[in-house]
Amino acid sequence: MPGEERPLALRVLWVLALTLIVASLAMVWFYAPMERVMGLVQKVFYFHVAANWLGMLSFIIAALMAVLYLITRDPRWDRLEVAAVEIGWAFSIMGVVSGSVWARPIWNTWWTQDPRLITVTVMVLLYSGYFLFRRAIIDPERRARHSSVYALVAVVTVPLTFLSARIYRTIHPVVVGKSSADAMGGFDMAPEMRLTMFFTLFAFTVLYAAMLWERYRLETAQRALEEEKARLMEV
Repeated sequence: MPGEERPLALRVLWVLALTLIVASLAMVWFYAPMERVMGLVQKVFYFHVAANWLGMLSFIIAALMAVLYLITRDPRWDRLEVAAVEIGWAFSIMGVVSGSVWARPIWNTWWTQDPRLITVTVMVLLYSGYFLFRRAIIDPERRARHSSVYALVAVVTVPLTFLSARIYRTIHPVVVGKSSADAMGGFDMAPEMRLTMFFTLFAFTVLYAAMLWERYRLETAQRALEEEKARLMEV
């Protein structure tokens, strides 16, 4: 695996992903209209939604990989689980940061005690602990097994984060679906804005697929090097 050439399908996927990202940027800046109240800062919304969507999607994929590993004990599922958690964590951090950038001029604060913000923080912190948990276990099989259980427990925070703005009184806008009757946040989207949002979600999802495949290859190469190192030390 180390030094192995990138598969043609993966190279094509990267080209497609980057093309879609450029197209989504063009739609955000030149096609979607300016929001009348929030102005230019509202453009952050498209990337904020995409980042949070991919963070939660990736954590769900990691949980599915965890189930497959616990059933089959196939290390491929463990490698995919690690890749999904890592990418999901990175996108979730991007979602938190972009949300703060958006919130500062709109809410006049970088942070507030809002149910959505609290639940997403708990989610990010819990998955941060996932990496520390893995590092604390040396035996590969035991590490993979315990990490899978951790991923299954941590994924509970994903629906809690998703539903928090729909159940509780919140100033965080609900983009898809209905919010609580007591909710204070939200804004209406023009058809062009809605189309841009969904296109951006699609573009970033394709990018995510390419990143997940690439990170899986990297994890596989790293495991192969570790095994070779262990073999040489036994000689």
